[in-house]
Amino acid sequence: MASLGSSLKPSEAASTAKEVKPRDWAKIGLITTAVLYLTLILFIPALNVFVQAFSKGIGPFLANLTEPAFQNAVKLTFIIAAIAVPVNTVFGLCAAWVIARKRFRGRALLISILDVPFSVSPVVAGLMIVLLYGRNGWFGPFLEAHDIKIIFALPGMVLATAFVTLPFVAREVIPVLEELGTDQEEAAQTLGANNWQIFWRVTLPSIRWGLLYGVLLTNARAMGEFGAISVVSGNIASKTQTLPLFVEESYKQYQTESAYSAAVLLALLAVVTLVLKEILERKTRIKEVKEDT
Repeated sequence: MASLGSSLKPSEAASTAKEVKPRDWAKIGLITTAVLYLTLILFIPALNVFVQAFSKGIGPFLANLTEPAFQNAVKLTFIIAAIAVPVNTVFGLCAAWVIARKRFRGRALLISILDVPFSVSPVVAGLMIVLLYGRNGWFGPFLEAHDIKIIFALPGMVLATAFVTLPFVAREVIPVLEELGTDQEEAAQTLGANNWQIFWRVTLPSIRWGLLYGVLLTNARAMGEFGAISVVSGNIASKTQTLPLFVEESYKQYQTESAYSAAVLLALLAVVTLVLKEILERKTRIKEVKEDT
């Protein structure tokens, strides 16, 4: 019996090795494919942006950052984000609370409407705004009669940005509110707290990480939006030109150093966004672990 057991062990080991080896090769192949794919479409293009921006040294790079057109583009980009992000944060909170806390007829339709900016091309969104607020649009004659300019001006750019960034906060907060439930809010109401006290002291602290994550995504999309803004802005240098539009226009005018310098700034904003996103995700996971324990 002992000899039989010893004779089986090598064959068992060999069969185990045959089973493990293909799995290892499959794993290596998948990892290699993923790394190669990311290298070709992400790492090399991103590295090339930095190489081209600093190809003539840091002096020309800094000089490009002091150009009036570049500074105006940065200023306009931040102004648009500073308006659109708070507006969509408030809207997203209200929409998330209604959808998560209420059951009403048309709730599924409201959720579908909330997802429209995900399915509609940004260029089409910009065109819709032009058809509404342009000179020949539905509201064009009224706006022109009252000397109100929407298209090719800041209001139209804010509208376009607000549209494409509409769902992010609501979509991040809704699952958190649904998982949270209503027990804590009902307990606070039983103790005499009013609606504002319940929101500030019970609801908001519980959803803060999901809310911050949604705000972060909204801000990143607002600063990087190109399609809708290009339609409604007219891309007028030093007037209605955001950073993404500045990159495109500079490259088309063969001002490659300026284009790559602006692209570096956008890339750095993306890196900051990714870092903050990772921090928020870790804090969320830590909170979930603490709640489970």
